[in-house]
Amino acid sequence: MTKDNKRPLILITNDDGIQAPGVHRLIDFISDMADIVCVCPDGPRSGQSMALTVTGALRINTLPPYMGAEMYSTNGTPVDCVKLAWHAILGRRPDLVVTGINHGSNASVNVVYSGTMGAAFEGCAFGVPSIGFSLTDHSHKADFEPCRPFVRAVVAGVIEHGLPDGVCLNVNIPASASSPSGMRLVRGCRGNWSDEYVEYRDPSGHPFYMLAGHMVNAEPEATDTDIYCLDHGIVSVVPVLLDRTAPFAAPQAPFVSLGWIDTLDPVPCG
Repeated sequence: MTKDNKRPLILITNDDGIQAPGVHRLIDFISDMADIVCVCPDGPRSGQSMALTVTGALRINTLPPYMGAEMYSTNGTPVDCVKLAWHAILGRRPDLVVTGINHGSNASVNVVYSGTMGAAFEGCAFGVPSIGFSLTDHSHKADFEPCRPFVRAVVAGVIEHGLPDGVCLNVNIPASASSPSGMRLVRGCRGNWSDEYVEYRDPSGHPFYMLAGHMVNAEPEATDTDIYCLDHGIVSVVPVLLDRTAPFAAPQAPFVSLGWIDTLDPVPCG
């Protein structure tokens, strides 16, 4: 890593793979704000959570730069990408870990399955402020442009203010509207997946199963959740704890220093 040490250094990764449009648009949006090193899986690794490679050999491929960012791919998981960047690529401690932009929502319970958020948790475990961005559109041709002002605002805010120790941000951006109507600091919605697998038959008549299902909102009347925001065209910002200890056993991390998020709306939030 040979870039200007006077500028912030951002480590970028994802779970959709180095070829995914989302990660390239993320670099497009913030390449003027910091030095960037991008280390991504060499193919899709969705649903990996915080999985890491234990027995296999990991390799790093150096790719041509993109928009001034150093680009690398690995045969590992999103968490492997963060660990390898830390131990074998970066020449200095990053100021920020940013993951995404994921193709598809990571709201509600999806935060625990997500490789995008798994990588953000890993950055958080290293003591680095970390943010995961997701757009609620799985298409390879998704329009990421409406994400630009929100990505830039949150990244700039975290660079300036930091985050409480052990807290990262799960930012979900709705794709249903031409442009989100604002941004809110909210909590993750309680929910679960229903009818998760569909059974099929192979030519020999043997059953096999493919992941499917739909998200069930367990509190549809609540207005202070990420699912409510996304359903109403609002960007949701959810502070997420790395520590999974139940609140009755240990106090929650203080969120008072996140008040600056309320001032970040690039457009009014009604």
